Amino acid sequence: MNLNIAYYESLIGLIMIEAKDETIAGVSFVESAIIPENITPILQLAKKQMVEYFEGKRKEFDLPIVLEGTDFEMKVWKALTEIGYGKATTYKDIAQNIGHEKAYRAVGGTNHKNKLAIVVPCHRVIGSNGKMTGYAAGIWRKTWLIDHEKKYSSQ
Repeated sequence: MNLNIAYYESLIGLIMIEAKDETIAGVSFVESAIIPENITPILQLAKKQMVEYFEGKRKEFDLPIVLEGTDFEMKVWKALTEIGYGKATTYKDIAQNIGHEKAYRAVGGTNHKNKLAIVVPCHRVIGSNGKMTGYAAGIWRKTWLIDHEKKYSSQ
Protein backbone atom coordinates (compact mmCIF):
# COMPACT_ATOMS: atom_id res chain seq x y z
CA MET A 1 0.00 0.00 0.00
CA ASN A 2 1.42 3.37 -1.06
CA LEU A 3 0.61 6.50 0.94
CA ASN A 4 0.89 9.76 -0.97
CA ILE A 5 0.20 13.30 0.19
CA ALA A 6 -0.94 16.54 -1.41
CA TYR A 7 -1.74 19.91 0.13
CA TYR A 8 -4.34 22.47 -0.78
CA GLU A 9 -4.26 26.00 0.66
CA SER A 10 -7.98 26.65 1.11
CA LEU A 11 -9.69 29.87 2.11
CA ILE A 12 -9.85 28.56 5.69
CA GLY A 13 -6.49 26.90 6.07
CA LEU A 14 -4.13 24.29 4.76
CA ILE A 15 -5.71 20.95 3.88
CA MET A 16 -3.71 17.74 3.69
CA ILE A 17 -5.10 15.10 1.34
CA GLU A 18 -3.89 11.53 1.77
CA ALA A 19 -4.19 8.80 -0.83
CA LYS A 20 -3.68 5.09 -0.29
CA ASP A 21 -2.99 3.61 -3.68
CA GLU A 22 -5.82 4.99 -5.85
CA THR A 23 -8.27 5.98 -3.09
CA ILE A 24 -8.58 9.06 -0.90
CA ALA A 25 -8.05 8.01 2.71
CA GLY A 26 -7.71 11.33 4.51
CA VAL A 27 -8.67 14.98 4.22
CA SER A 28 -7.77 17.13 7.19
CA PHE A 29 -6.83 20.65 8.19
CA VAL A 30 -3.19 20.97 9.25
CA GLU A 31 -1.06 23.80 10.58
CA SER A 32 1.80 23.18 8.16
CA ALA A 33 3.06 20.77 5.53
CA ILE A 34 5.02 18.22 7.53
CA ILE A 35 5.24 15.43 4.96
CA PRO A 36 6.56 16.12 1.45
CA GLU A 37 4.02 16.07 -1.36
CA ASN A 38 3.99 13.19 -3.80
CA ILE A 39 1.14 14.10 -6.11
CA THR A 40 -0.45 11.22 -7.98
CA PRO A 41 -3.32 11.41 -10.48
CA ILE A 42 -5.91 10.71 -7.74
CA LEU A 43 -4.45 13.51 -5.61
CA GLN A 44 -4.52 15.88 -8.59
CA LEU A 45 -8.20 15.05 -9.01
CA ALA A 46 -8.88 15.59 -5.31
CA LYS A 47 -7.13 18.97 -5.34
CA LYS A 48 -9.09 19.99 -8.44
CA GLN A 49 -12.36 19.06 -6.74
CA MET A 50 -11.34 20.99 -3.59
CA VAL A 51 -10.69 24.08 -5.71
CA GLU A 52 -14.13 23.69 -7.33
CA TYR A 53 -15.77 23.22 -3.92
CA PHE A 54 -14.21 26.37 -2.48
CA GLU A 55 -15.17 28.30 -5.63
CA GLY A 56 -18.79 27.23 -5.06
CA LYS A 57 -18.85 25.19 -8.27
CA ARG A 58 -18.79 21.67 -6.77
CA LYS A 59 -21.62 20.46 -4.56
CA GLU A 60 -20.63 16.78 -4.38
CA PHE A 61 -17.27 15.06 -4.45
CA ASP A 62 -16.73 12.31 -6.97
CA LEU A 63 -13.69 10.56 -5.56
CA PRO A 64 -12.92 6.95 -4.71
CA ILE A 65 -12.68 6.99 -0.92
CA VAL A 66 -11.78 4.46 1.72
CA LEU A 67 -13.36 4.45 5.16
CA GLU A 68 -12.58 1.92 7.85
CA GLY A 69 -14.71 1.50 10.95
CA THR A 70 -17.35 -0.49 12.76
CA ASP A 71 -20.74 -1.22 11.21
CA PHE A 72 -22.21 1.64 13.25
CA GLU A 73 -19.50 4.08 12.12
CA MET A 74 -19.97 3.07 8.49
CA LYS A 75 -23.74 3.72 8.79
CA VAL A 76 -23.09 7.16 10.27
CA TRP A 77 -20.55 8.11 7.60
CA LYS A 78 -22.90 6.90 4.85
CA ALA A 79 -25.67 9.03 6.38
CA LEU A 80 -23.35 12.05 6.32
CA THR A 81 -22.85 11.65 2.58
CA GLU A 82 -26.63 11.82 2.14
CA ILE A 83 -26.99 15.27 3.73
CA GLY A 84 -27.63 17.68 0.88
CA TYR A 85 -25.24 20.49 0.00
CA GLY A 86 -26.18 23.64 1.89
CA LYS A 87 -28.34 21.68 4.33
CA ALA A 88 -27.81 20.81 7.97
CA THR A 89 -29.16 18.05 10.15
CA THR A 90 -28.78 17.07 13.79
CA TYR A 91 -26.94 14.27 15.54
CA LYS A 92 -30.32 13.07 16.80
CA ASP A 93 -31.78 12.98 13.27
CA ILE A 94 -28.86 10.89 12.03
CA ALA A 95 -29.22 8.49 14.97
CA GLN A 96 -32.91 8.06 14.12
CA ASN A 97 -32.22 7.67 10.39
CA ILE A 98 -29.76 4.83 10.95
CA GLY A 99 -32.06 3.02 13.38
CA HIS A 100 -30.27 3.93 16.63
CA GLU A 101 -32.49 6.74 17.88
CA LYS A 102 -30.86 7.08 21.30
CA ALA A 103 -27.28 6.95 19.99
CA TYR A 104 -26.93 10.64 19.14
CA ARG A 105 -23.84 10.98 21.35
CA ALA A 106 -22.25 8.02 19.59
CA VAL A 107 -23.07 9.74 16.28
CA GLY A 108 -21.14 12.77 17.55
CA GLY A 109 -18.21 10.57 18.50
CA THR A 110 -18.25 8.94 15.09
CA ASN A 111 -18.32 12.34 13.41
CA HIS A 112 -15.18 13.19 15.35
CA LYS A 113 -13.49 10.08 13.89
CA ASN A 114 -14.31 11.09 10.30
CA LYS A 115 -10.99 11.14 8.42
CA LEU A 116 -12.45 12.74 5.28
CA ALA A 117 -13.35 16.29 6.26
CA ILE A 118 -15.51 18.15 3.74
CA VAL A 119 -15.69 15.09 1.42
CA VAL A 120 -17.75 13.21 4.02
CA PRO A 121 -19.54 16.32 5.27
CA CYS A 122 -19.62 16.00 9.05
CA HIS A 123 -19.65 19.81 9.17
CA ARG A 124 -23.34 19.66 8.14
CA VAL A 125 -24.34 18.18 11.52
CA ILE A 126 -25.42 20.60 14.23
CA GLY A 127 -26.93 20.39 17.70
CA SER A 128 -30.68 19.86 18.16
CA ASN A 129 -30.90 23.43 19.45
CA GLY A 130 -29.51 24.72 16.13
CA LYS A 131 -26.12 25.59 17.60
CA MET A 132 -22.77 24.72 16.09
CA THR A 133 -21.19 22.00 18.14
CA GLY A 134 -18.07 19.89 17.85
CA TYR A 135 -15.81 20.12 14.86
CA ALA A 136 -12.24 18.90 15.13
CA ALA A 137 -10.99 21.69 12.85
CA GLY A 138 -12.75 24.37 14.89
CA ILE A 139 -16.31 25.64 15.17
CA TRP A 140 -15.36 28.73 13.14
CA ARG A 141 -14.47 26.47 10.18
CA LYS A 142 -17.70 24.50 10.55
CA THR A 143 -19.68 27.76 10.53
CA TRP A 144 -17.73 29.00 7.50
CA LEU A 145 -18.35 25.77 5.56
CA ILE A 146 -22.10 25.79 6.28
CA ASP A 147 -22.37 29.49 5.34
CA HIS A 148 -20.29 28.89 2.19
CA GLU A 149 -22.60 26.09 1.08
CA LYS A 150 -25.76 28.09 1.83
CA LYS A 151 -24.37 30.92 -0.30
CA TYR A 152 -23.95 28.64 -3.34
CA SER A 153 -26.74 26.08 -2.75
CA SER A 154 -29.29 27.81 -4.97
CA GLN A 155 -26.93 28.21 -7.92
